[in-house]
Amino acid sequence: MQAAPLHFHPRRSPLPPTRPTRLARLGDWMADHRRAILAVQWIIVVFYLVLVALPAFLPHPGAEARLFSADMGAASFVAPADGQAAQAVLQDKAPAAAAWRERLVLLAQYLFWGVWWPFVILSIMLMGRVWCGVLCPEGALTEFASRHGRGGSIPRWVRWGGWPLVAFVATTVYGQLISVYEYPQAALLILGGSTVGAVAIGWMYGRGKRVWCRYLCPVSGVFGLLARLSPIHFKVDRDEWTRYPQRTAAVDCAPLLSVRHLTGMTECHACGRCSGHRDAVTLAARSPHAEILGGQAPGTVEALLLMFGMLGVAIAAFQWTVSPWFVQLKQGAANWLVEREIFWMLEESPAWWLLTRYPEVNDVFTWLDGAAILVWIFGAALALGGVALLATKATAKLAGLDWRRLALGLVPLAGIGLFLGLSMMSATHLRAEGVALGWLPGLRAVLLALGVAWSLWLGLRLIRVGAGGAAARRLAGLIWLLPLGAVGSIWILSFYVW
Repeated sequence: MQAAPLHFHPRRSPLPPTRPTRLARLGDWMADHRRAILAVQWIIVVFYLVLVALPAFLPHPGAEARLFSADMGAASFVAPADGQAAQAVLQDKAPAAAAWRERLVLLAQYLFWGVWWPFVILSIMLMGRVWCGVLCPEGALTEFASRHGRGGSIPRWVRWGGWPLVAFVATTVYGQLISVYEYPQAALLILGGSTVGAVAIGWMYGRGKRVWCRYLCPVSGVFGLLARLSPIHFKVDRDEWTRYPQRTAAVDCAPLLSVRHLTGMTECHACGRCSGHRDAVTLAARSPHAEILGGQAPGTVEALLLMFGMLGVAIAAFQWTVSPWFVQLKQGAANWLVEREIFWMLEESPAWWLLTRYPEVNDVFTWLDGAAILVWIFGAALALGGVALLATKATAKLAGLDWRRLALGLVPLAGIGLFLGLSMMSATHLRAEGVALGWLPGLRAVLLALGVAWSLWLGLRLIRVGAGGAAARRLAGLIWLLPLGAVGSIWILSFYVW
């Protein structure tokens, strides 16, 4: 009786394999079921487009009321009886139509800013950049465009290392100026603009790769920092790679990484395509501190993004609307301008895409509002980021460390801060629905304490292995408390005082 022919996986050795772990089997499943992952990606693309685009084309409740008022005015020109009937019908329809539109807009805002983004941040910290490789709609669209585009070589300006910092700061600040969290038109402009940019870059450059995601995505640098905390990773065994007995095709790595030399999750999108390749790549568990305590130091731009972006600009952007100091700053500036008869700064924004302008809901920024927001955000970013930078450099010098490596100790606090800030959108919507949230400040305080303690522990571990003397390391540990105390104090003020 003839034996059935054996069919070997093209990426795996014909030798009998060892029993894989559940994580390893999950990674191999991801590699073997690309079609299923692509289907999920396109479902999310449709959901994303509806969630971001549809609310922007629905009128605000105030605008809806004006439309119905105009309709009722037109009805008054018909015969009196018919006019009264039409007016009654319109009066019944106006509240119902305005209500469902308003509810749809609020639901989209809640799902996107209150659920989607907070848990994207959390997923990066817990599972690495699985969001990028498996779920992100922009990633799917830019890769699709790249596979069907002109396939040009990547220019030098795209590869510039400063984009992660510049793009994150620019989109965050501009979003505050046009109230991106409150108005769907603003969200469509920023997020839709990013998506159009991703598709355009994908069509122009690369051959089936995610050039936008690797170099230009506004949150790629942030995700790379947070992914260092992931307790799972794709582990590469270089010895197994070398010993593999057969020739294999190169891995189709969308973010253009050298899989053989992969040492962490900073740039890996965790898409699973390389799992099992040459019997050397495996999805495996690791310590959440492995990449911070034992990995390579980040680049200077990455460290500055952490301090001035995530701990500076982001915190200021989340908190300016609730800070009494911001109100005092703006009132003082307004009085100063009036005394000197400089009135143009008090004029209203000419367009919603320059500064917030929604007169139908009595929300219109003046030039002074825009200037005050810029001064507040950049001032707070310079203050918090400056304290973090100076304290980290002083601590690292005393401990005998590379300051950029020590800066990674701040990643847990920065990540939890992003989650706290974005979850404020959830709380706002839930309060508007009458949900009692008296327990929320306590939960936020617990999460903040976790972030502070985690960053404190990591910093002390890094200081302990430094080349400095014992006394210098003790002093370094005390200085390390400064950035933790500064950031923690700002969050506590927002919880209980402001």
